[in-house]
Amino acid sequence: MKIMVSGGFGAGKTTLVGVISEIDPLSTEAVMTEVSVGVDDLNGLEGKHTTTVALDFGRITLDDSLVLYLFGTPGQDRFAFLWDDLADGALGAVVLVDVRRVEDSFPSVDYFEEHGIPFIVAVNQFEGAHQFDLDEVREALGVGAGMPVVNCDARSRQSVKNALLTLIELVLARRRAATGTGVTVGHASVFR
Repeated sequence: MKIMVSGGFGAGKTTLVGVISEIDPLSTEAVMTEVSVGVDDLNGLEGKHTTTVALDFGRITLDDSLVLYLFGTPGQDRFAFLWDDLADGALGAVVLVDVRRVEDSFPSVDYFEEHGIPFIVAVNQFEGAHQFDLDEVREALGVGAGMPVVNCDARSRQSVKNALLTLIELVLARRRAATGTGVTVGHASVFR
């Protein structure tokens, strides 16, 4: 199953993929150069010196028949041309949100809504950042009450697992509703 991890520049996508992947993740992190000055907004991200320029890739084997492939998107608009290829065949997505820069999440939310790809919103818990109520984040992003919005610490394997389980449950519920069948996955207990 192909899962996308998206969100704004500096939201923690590379960290999320790295903390959960059972393999050494493929990362296309590159040192930011003077070319990004005036292009990439570093407001609130002053310690950031690298950026994803293509994708992050990780894998989680749930059992012999079920593997999750995680594809992390670059966060800047200038790399948006990659998203269609990364999204091809995706069952769902996690939109990782940095509440210090919530507006950076709008392109991801819009993309998945426009393409009909099920997604959840995962609010990354940055140290020192104001913690907002999840309903406040939902309202700020303009997503409906049926959209799962969860807290997630991208540095915590268990927290990332919980967010991915929420996404898998959403995807399964939508498939059951669309097909009228009792599609289930017994692998969720393995993932926990």
